[in-house]
Amino acid sequence: MILYDDLSVCISTPRSQRYVINEDEFNWLLKEEVHAVLKQLQDVLKEAHRRFSMPTPGLESQLKQENFILGSSTMDQVKGVLTLQGEALVQADINLKVTKSSQVLHFQFREDKQWKLQQIQDARNHVNQALQLLNSRDESYHFKTGAEVNKLMDAVMLQLTRARNRLTTPASMTLPELATSGLMKMFMPPMPGDVMVNFYINLSKLCLTVYQLHVLPPNTTKNFKPAGSSVLHNPGAMFELNNNRFEVSHVHKVECVVPWLNDTLVFFTISLQLCQQLKDKVGVSFGR
Repeated sequence: MILYDDLSVCISTPRSQRYVINEDEFNWLLKEEVHAVLKQLQDVLKEAHRRFSMPTPGLESQLKQENFILGSSTMDQVKGVLTLQGEALVQADINLKVTKSSQVLHFQFREDKQWKLQQIQDARNHVNQALQLLNSRDESYHFKTGAEVNKLMDAVMLQLTRARNRLTTPASMTLPELATSGLMKMFMPPMPGDVMVNFYINLSKLCLTVYQLHVLPPNTTKNFKPAGSSVLHNPGAMFELNNNRFEVSHVHKVECVVPWLNDTLVFFTISLQLCQQLKDKVGVSFGR
């Protein structure tokens, strides 16, 4: 188990600091210290990978299911409980209070359906690729130049940056894409035609956005301007689908914190700093 205190010494050196070393010290660096850092990186990334695949105690082949209560900042218009199992949203139980009528609509995933969160899946895959790069240089491997070390660190950092970006940068979507996505077919009873939903990850939070729509009159042409692609569309956004024109009347965003996603983001930061510090150490002798 990696403790944050154990890693504090690894991330305390300023990136701007330079190391002046002679030939013997540099050879020692390539033979010993590089592999020590690679081992630290492997340990940190194994912890990150473990967060993506927490097993159920006593059932090692089955991922743990976690329930999260959605918190709302929009006067409790939307309430719900989400059940997450690794990268899959296996259940969503949602209550929506319709703004105009105050009627409460209840939706939940069909029993035969679950929704894969592509952001989590992609982030985990990038962590795996970073680990594979590190595993390709075991303790018996001898680095010959600083350039070779930098090349490996650049490749690892690229995977870690991509992993972090997948969790910090949700995908933009157009409103027609949302309206026709497979997510709209997940619910029982089916979503009415004037309601759309979207799930996504933003940093360490699992977010649900609910859009309420109204149909525009057929002769609405003068002020009709279709909205582009966005993570979050605002009230007033318009779109056209199946010869009908719609406008977003209300938007409700609710979210819940997923603690292990926060852990993975911390591990990404530590790993990127370890990579950069190793690059800084060999930088003065780059090309040897």
